[in-house]
Order: sequence, then structure tokens, then C-alpha cells
Amino acid sequence: MTIFLQLAYSGIALGMIYAVIAFGYQLTYATSETLNFGQGDALMLGGLVGLTLVGFGISYWLMIPLVCIFGMLQGSVVERVAVRPAIQARSEFGWIMATIALGIIFRNMAENIWGRDALRFPSPVSETPFTVLGARILPMELLVVAGALLIMGAIELFTRSSIYGKAVVATAGDRDAAGLMGINTKLVITFSYALSSLTAAFAGVLVAPLTLTGASMGAVLGLKAFAVAIVGGLNSGMGAIVGGLLLGIMETMTGFYLSTGYKDVPGLILLLLVLTVRPAGLFGKTAIKKV
Repeated sequence: MTIFLQLAYSGIALGMIYAVIAFGYQLTYATSETLNFGQGDALMLGGLVGLTLVGFGISYWLMIPLVCIFGMLQGSVVERVAVRPAIQARSEFGWIMATIALGIIFRNMAENIWGRDALRFPSPVSETPFTVLGARILPMELLVVAGALLIMGAIELFTRSSIYGKAVVATAGDRDAAGLMGINTKLVITFSYALSSLTAAFAGVLVAPLTLTGASMGAVLGLKAFAVAIVGGLNSGMGAIVGGLLLGIMETMTGFYLSTGYKDVPGLILLLLVLTVRPAGLFGKTAIKKV
């Protein structure tokens, strides 16, 4: 039972990282029905930029808002360079290859700046675990869960209570109607990409102290978070959390009880099952379009 709880704690922390990245996918899909397939690279850049700032002597807590600002700028560049031209040209899939290509460019830039070796990110809290119900848990794992819930809750509060957030909601509901009402939908889409990359960069500095930081750290995380977004539903924040927790716990359990070589299998099986039974996701809603 102790081992089971230990694996569950680790799986929850990992799952919340997946949930934050998946939440970023949902932000862009809601406003433009497009996805940033370089989301994992935004996480990677956030982790490496954060490591550099910490190396300059900036505290971890002051570094976080700076990395978030960097993430917003990076997301704005992605939208302006890779997504907006495809939307204007009414290219149905042009944004897919464009965001993938831009992500590869960011990865190559990171390799040239920081190298290909994995780097250790110093933990901002004690690395001494404490015991909860007989199982040990790292303080950083608690910080990951709290930080993930905080960033997602803050964005949800922003979109529901501020005038700018309501513009995002209106654009998500009907982009054409929002444009006719005077809302600058292009700016809203840019803003959604900025928020999306902000969440990914924030996830990067959350997960970095638990793992090694490097140019390749975001590739797998971004792909698994995309699976989480599909499993939970691309229009459900609760779905991102539930999907992330499911995948995180399943991975840690499978890696221990079967083999680390099979830890990615349950997530793929879950994805296939959900796509077969509920194509819109566990908490997603099927959109009905009148033509």
C-alpha cells in the first residue's frame, strides 16, 4: 500500500504538468480552432530561460513572472508567424506544419545556445521528502500541484471576470459574430496563443527541478499533453485535469509494476478507447454546426 501511494503521489505531480500543457492547447483551440504543436518547445524554452535567470542570481520566485512574460512573447511570435498567415489564407492544415516547423527551429536554437546535454535545475524548496500516510512525497511535488492549479484557476478567473477575458469567451463562442460586434478577433487569437505559451513556460519551470532540463525535454511532454487534451476534451478545463491525472498515475503504476518500457502504453490505449467511444473526449461537447 505504501508503494502504491508513493506511485500515486508521483503520478499526480506528473499528471498536473500534463494538465497545464493541455490547458494551453484548449486556449488556442477555443478561439481559433488551431493548436500549437510546438507547445512542448514552449515548455522547454521556459525551463531553459528560467535556468539561465537563476544562474544569473535571480531567485526562483522572481524568475517565474519573467519566464511567464517570455512565454507570452514567444506565443505571440508563433501566432503571428505560423498561425495567422494560415488562417488568412484559409489553409485548413497549414498551421499544423507551420507550428511544427517553428517548434523545430526553437529546439535547434536551444541546442546551439544551451547545448544538447541535460542540465540540472536547482530546487527552490527542500529536497528532503516527508511522509504522508506512510509514503514519502517531495515538497517540489506539492509545489507542482499547487502551481498548476493556481495558473489554471487564475486564467479561468481572468476569462470569466475581466472585459478582456469576456472578449476571449465571445471569440470562442462565435468568431464571426464577435468580429461583427467590434471585437478585434485577430488580437484575441494572438492573446490566446500568448496565454497558451505562458502556461507551457510556467509548466517548464515547475517540472524542471524534478527532472533534467534540456533542449529535448519538451518533445515527449508536449505530445503526451496533446493526448491528455484529446482524452479530456478540447473544450473542457476539468477534462484537462482529469485526463492529466489519469495519464500521470497510469504511467507511474505501469512503469513500476510492469516495466518502464511499457509506461507509455496505457496512455495510448486510453486515447484509442476514448476516441472510439467518445470522440469529443470524456468531458468534451460535440459541436453542431448548421449549414
